[in-house]
Amino acid sequence: MRTHALAALLLATTSMTGCATAPAGEGASAAATSPAYAAAQAEVARLAAQANDNVLIKPWSGPHDGVPPWDQANPELMPAALELGIALQTAEVNAIAANPAAPSFDNTMAALEDAGRHLGRATTIFGVMTDNISNEAIQTLEAEWSPKITAAFDAITFNRALFARVHDLYGRRAELGLTPEQMRLLERTHDQFVRAGAAATPEQQERLAAINGALSSKFAEFGRRLLADENTAIFITSRRDLAGLPENLRAAYAAAAAERGHPGQWAVANTRSSVDPFLTFASNRRLRQQVWTAFKNRGDNGDANDTNAIIADILRLRAERAQILGFPTHAHYRMADTMAVDPARAQDLMERVWRPAVARVHEEVRDMQAIARRQGARITVEPWDYNYYAEQVRRERYNLDQNELRPYFELGNMTNAAFYMANQLYGLSFKEITGTVSVFEPSVRVWEVTDRDGSYVGLFYGDYFARAGKRSGAWMNTYQSHETFRGARTPIASNNNNFVRGAEGEPVLISLDDAQTLFHEFGHAIHYLVSTVSYPSLGNTPRDYVEYPSQVHEHWVLTRPILDQFARHYQTGQPMPQALVDRVNNAATFNQGYSTVEYLSSALVDMALHNRAQPVADPDAFERETLTALGAPREVAMRHRLPQFGHLFSSDGYSAGYYSYLWSEVMDADTWEMFEASGNVFDPTAAAGMRNIILAPGNTTDRAEAYRQFRGRDPDVNALLRVRGFPTGEAAGGTN
Repeated sequence: MRTHALAALLLATTSMTGCATAPAGEGASAAATSPAYAAAQAEVARLAAQANDNVLIKPWSGPHDGVPPWDQANPELMPAALELGIALQTAEVNAIAANPAAPSFDNTMAALEDAGRHLGRATTIFGVMTDNISNEAIQTLEAEWSPKITAAFDAITFNRALFARVHDLYGRRAELGLTPEQMRLLERTHDQFVRAGAAATPEQQERLAAINGALSSKFAEFGRRLLADENTAIFITSRRDLAGLPENLRAAYAAAAAERGHPGQWAVANTRSSVDPFLTFASNRRLRQQVWTAFKNRGDNGDANDTNAIIADILRLRAERAQILGFPTHAHYRMADTMAVDPARAQDLMERVWRPAVARVHEEVRDMQAIARRQGARITVEPWDYNYYAEQVRRERYNLDQNELRPYFELGNMTNAAFYMANQLYGLSFKEITGTVSVFEPSVRVWEVTDRDGSYVGLFYGDYFARAGKRSGAWMNTYQSHETFRGARTPIASNNNNFVRGAEGEPVLISLDDAQTLFHEFGHAIHYLVSTVSYPSLGNTPRDYVEYPSQVHEHWVLTRPILDQFARHYQTGQPMPQALVDRVNNAATFNQGYSTVEYLSSALVDMALHNRAQPVADPDAFERETLTALGAPREVAMRHRLPQFGHLFSSDGYSAGYYSYLWSEVMDADTWEMFEASGNVFDPTAAAGMRNIILAPGNTTDRAEAYRQFRGRDPDVNALLRVRGFPTGEAAGGTN
């Protein structure tokens, strides 16, 4: 889910999801010698008893060892749940810090992993409310409680007695006889505490807490304003303005208009899943410009939903925090715990790919300009023309029309295709149990997941459709992470997409890009479903690694086993013919200039924005100036302009980290070449390596070393350039 400010630190430090208990044989004698410890334990017991009466924070009940109580998740109950959860988490941490016994792994590190479970359950439900079913009441709650949740996490980081125990263990780690996983947890926890300010002076910690609280408020307000702009739509009243659109898109836009109270019209919602197909197929250039402008100007209209001032405040606060923590920039602060480590390494990779991508864009624009002239259009290609004329070139050069593909990608079939992929690669099976557990929205589906030996693995929830109150994009949530250190706990994961729902009774046909997004997010879910970590904090991998396993799973969409069984025409039932697949593959590197520059311009602006000591005061001007300095083609807009860049400004999550998709794609492309070279896209040896080395261990071992163990060497950047059809000469070598 979206993390709240410094929650990201503690989610990697503790599970933030039950009740700390003293190690066996230790509590009674210690309490007898320490009134403070006895009082702390008594407070934990008192609050835990109260918590068992609160449905939003008490242990989940029901089938499958407990499931989220979505049917009882009333926003009105959330304040009491969060207040009690924060109080209980604070008491649990105070009990750990006050323990008079000498620090041990069990009474400190394991106890921290066990702390905060009640609050974790509440924030899991709260995160789904804010992302999936938001409304004015929920936004009001988010604005009020985000700073309080952040303060609760800061209280852990800045608890000097607690950090003294962690620091003591860290100093004695070589003599503790820890397992490799316990050692990894101790070292990472210590590093994360230090990086977040645990060793700072009291005065610095006071200022850091104020900064973190202010940031959490800014993040919530940014999200509220962006969602308000995304909940708008362009309404079309004349059928002739639908020229060029396939019938299934017309039906989807009609359904969207009816849902918004405009029956008999057509609505292009201000979200990517609605805008992109319109820009690709609509022949009305005036409307294309209108739709494109509304989408690219989200958060940048000088009105009540404008985000530029909020972004400037966020940048100022981030720069100050980095300085207090001893980092030259926010980028150095955020990247200290990544595979790249240094902003310069990420910058170098992006520049290697940027140069050939820009050159390819110029070629693509020339091709589009030529076809526009041949069609009699006296225009200069603009950003709102790019997708439309690229589609014309695709049809002419490769005899490929994207509308030929949609009838083969029915959403239900492609969902089953993703399950089949997981079965063939990892032995997982999915049995739908929708109706037997509660959901937060009627269209959400649920599956029980079992392993190849029939043992229970976990649950998977699918929330696939766009609607008012749901943020745009696609993402994975983990409702519950795998653990074994206090007994087995099975994962519960969800995928969240924004596909456009068709008319009642009509199939939902998605694009090839949508199908790959479906497999991408499902790859994230697989990562957590097959986890074998003992301590849930170690399920969180570095930001520039976590996208790698999800990206590599996109490749299976166009493999013959998937196509033969699942990519069947929704009317004829026939699988996608190989001749059409060949045309898709022949066009695989087509328009890669556009897609690469669209993404990389956002990543490069992100890095430039955060890899500087002096914060930017005018985001709009900085965006324009940076793109000019980069030589960015004017025909390609950033995939995410700064005023709507939720990756950067709805949390710290991907700030100075949008490069990570490219970093991960190097490993993804290199891995796919391994499967292809085997001659079997479900090669059991490669699949076993993926599960046992890449996915299941989480962050229990260094991920760069894990990749070398899996592949036998560092990843090759040239694999990425080959996938994108760019020259490979200057990019020899790996990323790590």
